[in-house]
Amino acid sequence: MRVLMFGWEFPPHITGGLGTACYGLVKGLAKNNVDVLFVVPKAYGDEDASAVKIVNASDIEVNLQSISIEEFWKKVSFLNIASNLIPYVSPEEFKEIESKNTLDKVDIRQTIFKTKYEFTGKYGHDLLEEVSRYALIAQEIACTNNFDVIHAHDWLTYPAGIAAKVASGKPLIIHVHATEFDRSGENINQSVFDIERQGMLAADKIITVSNYTQNIVVNRYGIDSSKVFTVHNAVDFDLENYEHKRWEKSVPEKVVTFLGRITFQKGPEYFVEAANIVLQRYKNVRFVMAGSGDMLNRMVDRVAKLGISDKFHFTGFLKGDDVDKMFMKSDVYVMPSVSEPFGISPLEAMRASVPVIISKQSGVSEVLKHAVKVDFWDIDAMADAIYGLLCYDGLSTMFRDLGKQEVLALKWEDAAKKINNIYHSVNN
Repeated sequence: MRVLMFGWEFPPHITGGLGTACYGLVKGLAKNNVDVLFVVPKAYGDEDASAVKIVNASDIEVNLQSISIEEFWKKVSFLNIASNLIPYVSPEEFKEIESKNTLDKVDIRQTIFKTKYEFTGKYGHDLLEEVSRYALIAQEIACTNNFDVIHAHDWLTYPAGIAAKVASGKPLIIHVHATEFDRSGENINQSVFDIERQGMLAADKIITVSNYTQNIVVNRYGIDSSKVFTVHNAVDFDLENYEHKRWEKSVPEKVVTFLGRITFQKGPEYFVEAANIVLQRYKNVRFVMAGSGDMLNRMVDRVAKLGISDKFHFTGFLKGDDVDKMFMKSDVYVMPSVSEPFGISPLEAMRASVPVIISKQSGVSEVLKHAVKVDFWDIDAMADAIYGLLCYDGLSTMFRDLGKQEVLALKWEDAAKKINNIYHSVNN
């Protein structure tokens, strides 16, 4: 089985959990004898290509001659999308793009058929132009490579997946890691919703990372449930190397950590309010908020207003060894997400023998037994859970030991096996 896969990022150059999930998946697929041609807008040359062939879209020359393809792209429009609705984008990184038909412009059409594009691979001010050009590159790649199935991750690559399907006639599978309802609640941006739904309708099969997300796809996007399948995420374990990583705490107090994008979706405000409640009862603790996002300044202001700044730390965005280092210094990890399709970070925390508290509104709660589960909005219950894990050694030891055993059984190889079966189902 040979798969043409489209992503937007690949470790070590990541901005969120999507790149981490793609990395784990392709390594799992390699163990299932699946060859993956993984396309990213921009490759840096230091990606781990041991289990996958990385294609740098910035190196591909577009040479489109088909009138049908040109006419197809004239129908594709990307409308005005606010910065806070784009995955991983802060207002400082993304400026408003006016409504336009990106590819139906004379100046682009005169040059676009024989050229290369230098992609940033970021989530910056020209994101939507990069998405559309990435789709053009996808069409070229599809015409010049042999593969059995197309696999596109999240909405930024759905247009690329559709273009590859139109060009090759091969089946398309889209992988839904998050939806517009997760990012924006009920105040969705209609244009993002439309792009997502277009990808879902064009797909032969849809993979969702949880039953939680599957229900959204079926009920909110109106997709036939018979073509939607849940495959839960896993976590990558290289225990031989991982066990050698040991970092000691630099503070005597216990440490409670939030690690993720500081956005509406992740519920950082509930973490801050719960921390304030805990500190009224227990002083031997520090709280850490690791990440970046459009709510960061608001959280800093709220911590200052509550008068707990001396017990609260903001680290900024962490990745790679810094994530492992943070978990190994933590006594409790909290993921209070408002709407979480899955959530890989609790698995990473459990790998480091850290007890975790997760919201019931998360996909990962479907697969974890040895995690404390609370409603994201119930800050009193969250505070009680934090206090209990900090103060009762028997409780924390149980969740730490049993949690690590549980998470060791969640392997990408097993998730990849299920996905490989889906590949074969669309090729029969």
